[in-house]
Parts: sequence; structure tokens; C-alpha cells
Amino acid sequence: MKTLILNGSPRKNGDTVSLINKLTEQLNGEYKIVNAYYSDISSCVDCRYCWKNDGCSINDEMAEIYDYIADCDNVVIASPIYFSQPTGKLFDVCSRFQTYFAAKHFRNETISVKPKKGAVILVGGGDGNPEDAYKTVCSLLNHINVTKIYPLVGSFNTNELSATNDQKAIKGIEDIADYLNR
Repeated sequence: MKTLILNGSPRKNGDTVSLINKLTEQLNGEYKIVNAYYSDISSCVDCRYCWKNDGCSINDEMAEIYDYIADCDNVVIASPIYFSQPTGKLFDVCSRFQTYFAAKHFRNETISVKPKKGAVILVGGGDGNPEDAYKTVCSLLNHINVTKIYPLVGSFNTNELSATNDQKAIKGIEDIADYLNR
């Protein structure tokens, strides 16, 4: 079992990371965490290389992520919510999923990524409105052939209660781990 975890948080010890840590303690198999803020992954520049070619023209850490996506069984995206959306740096990384979109829509190919399960973990202390962010992340996951997505798990009052003390969020993380381990 292999799980890719995309972390959209700039805070190395914040609420998003605390929930990721709870998840990894319970995951079977191997996992890879990609931190959008501390990785060497540029955003898509719409050069359109992928309209005619497999892969991407940008030579950075994303090449390794593409290999992991092709191989893994699960993908988890975890992010704080900023203005009702995942973070911009997470979007930078996920914008590179354009190659999968181009394969399907421009090159008329079936993407060479096996179907996978996924989950979304969101954290917020603001307006507590995660639905838009969840829909966005599910769309991103669909582009990399995540066909089964666990219902949203998160902690949405982190200005008042840390995620590690949010029992509903902790239970949700346990449920994600159980789902992904099956």
C-alpha cells in the first residue's frame, strides 16, 4: 500500500500537519508527504508541452511525484482553508496535474494512472465554510484518477480549538486511515 499526501500548509507544526501526523501513525504501507511550501515544484506555466507530449516540460521535483502518482494506491490532500479554498501553494503543485487533463482532452489518451482512493483533510479557523474547498480538491483528485473519495474530514474552529483537541476531527482521521488501509 502506497499513499501520497499533499500538504498545503505553510506551518511546519500547525493544525494541518498535526492531522497528517495522526493519519500517518495509522497508515499501512509506505507514504510520501509533499509539502507544497517547501518543495521545489513550480506551478504550470501553460506552455502546452503536455498538449502533445506525455509529462511536463518543467524539470523539478514534480517528476518524482508523477512517478509516485502512477504507482500509489491512495492520495490525500490536506490544507488549511484560505478564503474558502485550499492554499495557493497547493494549487501551484496541483496545477501540474494539467498533464493528465491534456492526456485525456487534447491527446485523446487514457491516463496511465491506476484508479485510487482518496481523502481530503481541511483545517480552518475562519468562517467554517469548507464546502467550496472540498469540491475544488475533489476535482483535483479526479484528474489523477482518484475514483473513490472519502467524505470530508477537518477541523473548522482552530482559532478556538486546536485540531489535536478536536475529537470529531481525530475520529475522522481514524476513519480515513481505516478506509485507505482496506
